[in-house]
Amino acid sequence: MTQTTTATQTYTVLDIRKTFESFEADLRIIARRTNKWSMPYVDDIFHDILALAEEKHLSTVDIVLSAADGAVVKATKFRVNADGSAMSGDRAGGNDWQDLAGTSLSVVLSYSSSWRNLSDAAKVEFRRGKGFKIGWGPSGIDTTYAHLKKASGQLYASTGYELQKENYS
Repeated sequence: MTQTTTATQTYTVLDIRKTFESFEADLRIIARRTNKWSMPYVDDIFHDILALAEEKHLSTVDIVLSAADGAVVKATKFRVNADGSAMSGDRAGGNDWQDLAGTSLSVVLSYSSSWRNLSDAAKVEFRRGKGFKIGWGPSGIDTTYAHLKKASGQLYASTGYELQKENYS
């Protein structure tokens, strides 16, 4: 006789918010250490990212430090896993970034299929309705970071909603 057990886990918007609290801490630490963004600007970035995350419109979020010629010097990628199994996650950290002269900081968003399936009008309405603070646009940054060394970072999670951090240097 064979017995099968299925376990399902349901996360809520509160779990997404809790998971992204650790991302927010990383974002703030990186902004402070690189001295590239003010905290009000970080607030605006986080506002928009959280709005997208709460509606399951994000696939990845990258924080990228680039040289004046556009070459990526350092990056951190956060991969969304809406089908995870972790009930809780790690503490924010592992942000050994420096204020390097002639560099700039960027955020690159990769959208989920739910966002890509929206019409252009629906995307505009979403941004307007959520009070987006940033004028997000296309990026030419190669987020594969093939020339950098990858290291696994923290896993941020709550009730199966996960954000896996990867560091590139």
